[in-house]
Amino acid sequence: MRYPAIITKDGKKTLATFPDCPGCQTEADPREDISIQAADALTGWLEAHLLLGRVPPQPSTRKPRGRVLWIEVPAGLAVKLLIRWARNEAGLTQAQLAKRAKVTQQMIAKLENPNYNPTLEALEKVASALGARLEVNLAQDAA
Repeated sequence: MRYPAIITKDGKKTLATFPDCPGCQTEADPREDISIQAADALTGWLEAHLLLGRVPPQPSTRKPRGRVLWIEVPAGLAVKLLIRWARNEAGLTQAQLAKRAKVTQQMIAKLENPNYNPTLEALEKVASALGARLEVNLAQDAA
């Protein structure tokens, strides 16, 4: 999963803004790598939304205009976003999903918490309760 960042110049600084994530932006000096700053900004923005109980926007499928830098979401955060989006699309509360998955509501809250490291077993139970299946793969980085 990745989000597009629009890269622009502002004097000597490089700016990265995320059109899918209102208010998420960062800047870097010429000596700094904007991709690192952008990844940190995006991760923090998405985590804050989850911690506040909000549904972060999904990344758009179309490429925005301008110079685009694609920022990957870390896998641990991506799975939490996927669960939150699927629960929202199903119109379920945490308690309702917990009942379907035969786990506690607290477990669903943990699975949506960016600071929790879930087990594959818990993820499989919740995925099944959402009418989905868990897939795990290793993808090669682009050279």
